Amino acid sequence: MAQKGKADLGELEERIGHAFRDRQFLERALTHMSAAPAEAKRTGSYQRLEFLGDRVLGMCVAELLFKTYPNAEEGELSRRLADLVRRDTCADLALLWNVGPFLRLGDGEASSGARRNKAILADACESIVGAVFLDGGYRAALTLIETALGDRLRHPATPLRDAKTALQEWAQGQGLPTPHYIEVGRSGPDHAPVFKVAAQVAGLADGVGEGRSKRLAEQAAAESFLRRESLWRDGELGSE
Repeated sequence: MAQKGKADLGELEERIGHAFRDRQFLERALTHMSAAPAEAKRTGSYQRLEFLGDRVLGMCVAELLFKTYPNAEEGELSRRLADLVRRDTCADLALLWNVGPFLRLGDGEASSGARRNKAILADACESIVGAVFLDGGYRAALTLIETALGDRLRHPATPLRDAKTALQEWAQGQGLPTPHYIEVGRSGPDHAPVFKVAAQVAGLADGVGEGRSKRLAEQAAAESFLRRESLWRDGELGSE
């Protein structure tokens, strides 16, 4: 069975910022089903901790968002929550903690590259959160999540909404007609044109953007409009 020795777990504890009082929780959190005892493949692996950690992660992120964005409406908080608890985010955290070398895997899984498998890393992240919760309680789990996701919580890695959707929602909220887009120019060679598009909202100046496709140009035009109106910053709608 391919795994790191128990003594090395101190390195992982240091990376995640939690020293376990009972390391059995951490050991279980790192045990893939392929390495679990034959008589308890599911209960002896990290699957139960993954289930728990998924719920704890959601609760911790919800509390942090509630405190960080006191003026945000429920819809914005929900979009931020979805970004922070999705599988890709969990896998990114596992990579940040360098969990891969510590995973307890069966020989077949280890030889197939499971230590770099994003699905397995995401599972391990959630199971570690569950383990921290059981070992240190909710506040320990909250501290873990706040430390790991603090920057991303304030600055999402990807836009919470695309610009066209954001502009349409804003226009509807103002009682304005749905924005529409018109091509106002094109440049570059035929095989690689650059489109110039205007985003038009009744009664307001156009937003203009360019892109290698009409779709990208429309997104750029919508973002230009939103930025001009101080409604868009760092790839998301402002919450004021």
